[in-house]
Amino acid sequence: MSEPLGPPGGSADDEVFLPYASNTLPSVTFLQELPSYQSILRRRISAGGTLDRQQNNHGFARRPAAEKRDLGERTGVESEAVVRSIRENVLNISEKRRLRDSQKANVKNLSGWDQLKQTRNKSWKKFLDETKELSSYLELWRNDIHSIEGKFGTGIKSYFSFLRFLVLLNFTIFVLMFSFITLPSTISQYKVFNSSYVKVSPKGIEPQCTIYTISGTKGLVYFYTYIIDLLSGTGFLEMTSLFYGYYRIDMVHFNAFKYNLPLAYLLTTLAYLSLSLIWIVKRSVEGFKQSFVREEDPFQSYCNKIFAGWDFCITDLNASRLKHSSLKYELKTDLEEERLRQKKARRTTKEKLRIYCLRIFLNIFVLALLSGCFYSIYKATVYSQENISNVSSKMTFEGNLFVQYLPSIVITLANFIAPLFFSYIIRFEEYLPAFEIRLTLMRCVFVRLANIGVLLFSLRNRIKCTNEKCEACGYNYELYPCWESRVGQEMYKLMIFDFIMIFAVVVFVDFPRKLLVTYCSYKPIQWCGLQKFQIPENVLEIVYGQTICWIGTFYSPLLPAIATVKYFIVFYIKKISLMHTCRPSKKSVRASSSNFFFLAVLLIGLILAFIPLGISMTHNRPSKACGPFINFSRSWDVVPHTVGEFPGALQKILNGIASEAFAVPFFLVICLIMFYFIALAGAHKRVVDQLREQLVMESRDKQFLIRKLTEAQKRS
Repeated sequence: MSEPLGPPGGSADDEVFLPYASNTLPSVTFLQELPSYQSILRRRISAGGTLDRQQNNHGFARRPAAEKRDLGERTGVESEAVVRSIRENVLNISEKRRLRDSQKANVKNLSGWDQLKQTRNKSWKKFLDETKELSSYLELWRNDIHSIEGKFGTGIKSYFSFLRFLVLLNFTIFVLMFSFITLPSTISQYKVFNSSYVKVSPKGIEPQCTIYTISGTKGLVYFYTYIIDLLSGTGFLEMTSLFYGYYRIDMVHFNAFKYNLPLAYLLTTLAYLSLSLIWIVKRSVEGFKQSFVREEDPFQSYCNKIFAGWDFCITDLNASRLKHSSLKYELKTDLEEERLRQKKARRTTKEKLRIYCLRIFLNIFVLALLSGCFYSIYKATVYSQENISNVSSKMTFEGNLFVQYLPSIVITLANFIAPLFFSYIIRFEEYLPAFEIRLTLMRCVFVRLANIGVLLFSLRNRIKCTNEKCEACGYNYELYPCWESRVGQEMYKLMIFDFIMIFAVVVFVDFPRKLLVTYCSYKPIQWCGLQKFQIPENVLEIVYGQTICWIGTFYSPLLPAIATVKYFIVFYIKKISLMHTCRPSKKSVRASSSNFFFLAVLLIGLILAFIPLGISMTHNRPSKACGPFINFSRSWDVVPHTVGEFPGALQKILNGIASEAFAVPFFLVICLIMFYFIALAGAHKRVVDQLREQLVMESRDKQFLIRKLTEAQKRS
């Protein structure tokens, strides 16, 4: 059979996929029967467009062959694009080498300026590549994470990468707080630079509001008192740079520069929250795109599991067997979900009513369980705060420590007990397996983060003024002369107790369980097996600690340093636990989806941290006995006070930006930009749909041609 002749500069393929390209019908009759050809023909007839528009809008056009030949003939400023085009073009390696050699030969024809520019670009690119390669060797825990990836796959590796991200994030926050708050205050305390202290204006302020004494630091002090102070942040630690009450400097005078510490304190707090938000969103974008694409087409998920599900980073035999089991589990889960969907479609009205009533009852039980947890935390906080000032003289060391850590203990018990009930009752709600996991995790996230909110709410009720005696101060100055430091101490204790629990679980639970399973042949013990390394539960554990750090940094500026050390040690604790005392769960997750889930949960924790800090800065009265905001009714008042000291022209500009005359046009511009990106996303979605349709049509064309070829062979 002779090949059909195509138009000049084209090919036979162009004639097949571009009908009417030469104003003639294809020479091969049966090619008109291709599914893609028939589909395009019907679409054009129904659209009724002109021939030129049909040619321009056709989505199946291929790149002309002459364009590939021109890749090596371009010179000048396009050389970088040419190299990229050669690398990305669909050619065999010998053709790419020929094009590269041709492009190098054309360099001799360039002008001196173009040659210099090309040489400079190549040198700069080489320098960036070498710098990137060198920085990869300086990356924290690079070899450890690669070893974990090789033995357990990318899913567990993503957890340790997430832990490394939190170490870097907390270290960055610590550098910010130390550089702009702690360092200027410490320098001024030692009179390295001239500094002025805040002085409470006696006008309208009762003298008792300014009294702030630390108990337990005078006279004979027992040794165990120092241990309690170290674990609870009281005593000798209370007036160190660890807590809010230490920072009483109003202005630090440099040679010709005044450093406003209250303004720096507020702006640095906003800076570390904004930095965390931007960093988290930036890292989560890639995972969100992959998760969105994977959820858009369920068939693609099956293809990924069958053809691209294997993790080629695995080098360990046991890990490969585990990966086989996890893939088998995922396929079983998909089949189970499909079975449940079919079962859901066949449900009668009576069955639907039964399920909905059962779900309502179980959700009422969940609300009752949460209410019990919240009430227990509230009562524990009230009891602890009422007795915390009198325990030193009336209780033993153990009783003193128990009262100090009672809220932390109750919160930890709630975080442990509630997820057990959630995992059990979800079985009776008859959801799809994937939705069961998401709902259980969201309930666990809610209970962990809401427990922190209940603790802060309980403290706020104790701190706020409830009688006429304390109205002059605006807060309960008798129990909380420096209430910010007390909140910082609670966050400090939560951080310390969380680390103690992580360490204790590994040493006193996982390790003995490993010994029993290894050396004891008793059937119930063997049935229990080793502890599973559950990625979602471990992520919730460290997100809980990070939320505490975000909230507590305003009240304890050096808390990020403690969090950095904590997560640095937790990395090795979890690594040892994974390697020696635990076994990975068969319910593995992909690195892309898990990274997005980690960051999404972390973002929820950050949003929760914004709420109490925003209320504290804009509504609560600052302490009049400590801290940099003594002279202000609200912490936020330092901003308008500072703006009032600016020159008149700058004040008008800033007031104009904050006025409605600027806000309304700015809002309209933002809306227009948002509508533009929505339209752009819609256009991209249509292009994606066309490309998917093209892939489907190409597969149908192949099936059609194979069928025709088979028929021709049978006839011959």
